[in-house]
Amino acid sequence: MVLLLGYSAILLWHARLGYKRSGTIGGYLVGGRHMGGVIIGVSFFATFASTNSYLGLAGKGYTYGAPWLIFPLLIVAATFLSWRLVAPELRRFTAMTDTVTVPEFLAVRFSSQTVRVMTGVIIALASMLYLIAIFKGAGNLFQVFLGIPYEAAVGLMFLVVLVYTSVGGFVSVVRTDVIQGVLMLLGSMVLFGFITTHIGGPGRMFDLMTLPEKEYLFTWNAGAPILVVLGIALAGSMKLLIDPRQISRFYGLRDAASVSRGIGFAIGGLLIIQFCLFPLGIYAHFLIDDIADTDLIVPLLIQDPDIFPLLIADFLVVAILAAAMSSMDSVLLVAGSVTMRDVIGVVVPMSEARQTFYTRIGVIACAAFAAVFALNPFGDIVEITILSGSLYAVCFLPAIMVGLHWAQGNAAAVISSYACGIATILLWRNLGLSASLHEVLPALSISMVAYLLVAWTTPRVSTIKVTEFFLTKDESSELESERESPQPVQKSD
Repeated sequence: MVLLLGYSAILLWHARLGYKRSGTIGGYLVGGRHMGGVIIGVSFFATFASTNSYLGLAGKGYTYGAPWLIFPLLIVAATFLSWRLVAPELRRFTAMTDTVTVPEFLAVRFSSQTVRVMTGVIIALASMLYLIAIFKGAGNLFQVFLGIPYEAAVGLMFLVVLVYTSVGGFVSVVRTDVIQGVLMLLGSMVLFGFITTHIGGPGRMFDLMTLPEKEYLFTWNAGAPILVVLGIALAGSMKLLIDPRQISRFYGLRDAASVSRGIGFAIGGLLIIQFCLFPLGIYAHFLIDDIADTDLIVPLLIQDPDIFPLLIADFLVVAILAAAMSSMDSVLLVAGSVTMRDVIGVVVPMSEARQTFYTRIGVIACAAFAAVFALNPFGDIVEITILSGSLYAVCFLPAIMVGLHWAQGNAAAVISSYACGIATILLWRNLGLSASLHEVLPALSISMVAYLLVAWTTPRVSTIKVTEFFLTKDESSELESERESPQPVQKSD
């Protein structure tokens, strides 16, 4: 309780600091674009590594075996691509156009308010799914370790994260992410170290290969067909390229040089955390027999005094709580802002001051909505998370990734990719085909083809801002000079 109260006090203190810099909508959502690369890099990995990593993804190795280790490899690769392919261009475009949300950026890029509203609705829905998964993870942790009823644990998480997110905004979220990131790094290493030591070292994993009842864990189709596992890994890792809660970090970067400084921290943090957590589910075969809900594996191991001394276990609870909050606050900020600014705000225009106020109301409403549904979730943490990631991947990979690097494209291409991607996911799941091939693979392929085909065969957007963005840096500088220099006056005869 002392650790939890101390941690909560730190969060509230940062909320107070963030509130002072959140008077405008730009300050509330992107921190005035004054953040350095190091702090954004730490915030990037802290935002991704939530309870989904500590409880859901770590425990799922119990079912999927060695092929599950493909996932952290793709996570690290996607982080590199995100900072190299998305961060520089997105930071430049949003700074040029003064856009502060993903729907607003896409609306300017494709010159369409319809795209803006549709994007806002998709983000709000996917964010709700992700929030439900985080609430479930935190509820499981408190229920197993502290003996708190699941419903009460969800309510506690709701109150704490709601206060500092709705009050402090982007500045509060990023500042607390730094603290949470340090706790999460230490927590993942402590989990790996104590559990690995308890079972006799990392080499014990290969002892499972000699056991007839466990050797299946080291086959390509251990717990599920390899194409299903690969699809889950792609859906989860590609979020790092286009998930609004991740790429919104790039909006706050101070300058282009900050990208180079931040990439090492983002990759390094995720490399340590994911490769410490993903083997734990496989190690659990030495410690737990026949568990149905793999989300409970890590909480049960933390509770075991033979593995973790009491004070270490207490620290781990706070570290995993930090993991939950570091993702929940970012998702809430994104969900609340797009709901009020890019969906309702487009239909009912409001002043900037009112936008900040109503965005805070949106954060509260989204948190309450997700908490209610988390009381009776429809699946385990990984299932809910991957569904959210699948929606993001099939909708936004064409629009954001291709849209930033290819001048062709318009609203019709974006809307076509949205419709085809979502329809394929729903149809694939309803037909029961996901058991042999994960739905994200066909859905993303069809979505990408739809975007490219429509973009190639229809006129591209040629507004001044979009045209200027796709000029080279030298041409852009010349254009800016021409605008600033006085034009010669022509004399009449």
